[in-house]
Amino acid sequence: MARVVTGSRWTAIAGYALVGAATQLVWLNFAGVTTVAAARYGVSESAIGWLAQVFPLLYVVLAIPCGLILDRWFRAGLIAGAVLTALGACVRLIGDDFGWLLAGQIIASIAQPLVLNAVTGITGHYLAEKDRPTGIAVGTASIFFGMVIAFLLSAVFTTASSLSTMLAVTAVFCVVAALLLIVALRKQGPFEMGRHRPDRGALRVAWGDPLIRRLCVLAIFPFGVFVAMSTFAQALLEPAGVSGGTASTILLVNVIAGVLGCAVIPILVVRRRAESALLVVSLSCTAAACVLLALAPGVETGFAAITLIGFLLLPALPIVLELVERRTGEAEGTAAGLIWMAGNLGGLLVAVVVGLLVDHPSAAFLVMAAIALIAVPGARALRRPIAELRSLSQS
Repeated sequence: MARVVTGSRWTAIAGYALVGAATQLVWLNFAGVTTVAAARYGVSESAIGWLAQVFPLLYVVLAIPCGLILDRWFRAGLIAGAVLTALGACVRLIGDDFGWLLAGQIIASIAQPLVLNAVTGITGHYLAEKDRPTGIAVGTASIFFGMVIAFLLSAVFTTASSLSTMLAVTAVFCVVAALLLIVALRKQGPFEMGRHRPDRGALRVAWGDPLIRRLCVLAIFPFGVFVAMSTFAQALLEPAGVSGGTASTILLVNVIAGVLGCAVIPILVVRRRAESALLVVSLSCTAAACVLLALAPGVETGFAAITLIGFLLLPALPIVLELVERRTGEAEGTAAGLIWMAGNLGGLLVAVVVGLLVDHPSAAFLVMAAIALIAVPGARALRRPIAELRSLSQS
């Protein structure tokens, strides 16, 4: 007898959104207070930077194993990610020294791929097909919203004596998010019974798909530009008279614009069947914005260009992930892991290249423009396979 499928369960998406935000909050807690934290804990600013760098480094290593776990034990894997995120945030409160901070960051960084790789799976297990593009957009937007929370907390808790309070607030948020997700997932997803594990290895299923491989290569470029811009915008704009505080505000507005873009643009794009066109437009506009920064850096151009990049470039992620969910089905955890791994690898590589050019801002901005432009033909070439995918899903 066929199982009766109930409607979409949005409480699961809400719980996931909180945990997704929590992972980014723990990751970027010290991004805005690096100097203060270094003085507080008696280490170098480079050491404080490693509290964030362990996340992308471990993501590259753990993306595929965590994706395989999610494909086999989705709810257990996602709950483990939520619990480990909360545990890592709490471990940082045990002792007032750098060792406990690093231990907590490592625990939370192990959890991050379990959470972020699940952004497609949570929609596939708990939402009806018509609601999945919206669910992926909301889940992805919440991840970037976690960055906004991190920047806001670092703007409020700016002194060495207030850092412990910032860490406590973060821990409470992570624990509450984990508990709410566990409650939301206490029952099996309404669409879970109809989803079968791949009859071959999930990694073989995902990587064996030409479209997934194309999307992985494509993800390297927008991820790389965004990570490099977020990492070095302040240093690259400083010679043009942009202060550190102003640069931080520009980056905050950039992420807020990205959150808004992720919540709105992918839904409209999927409805209009314009995924390839949007990717082409976002990459082209990103390249133009980087050229503007190379030729006329300043406060006004910084706000305009970097906000535009956030609004148009960040929505590329949920659009790509929605294609992954539609294409791979039961192997979506592994496929999403491949996308995230490629993106994090791109972020590391482009950030290294731009970092070498940090004393030559114009050259650095032009390199980012070139990297965005390189991806445009690949985005345009997606039009045909996306159309074929849509026709297959409708047949």
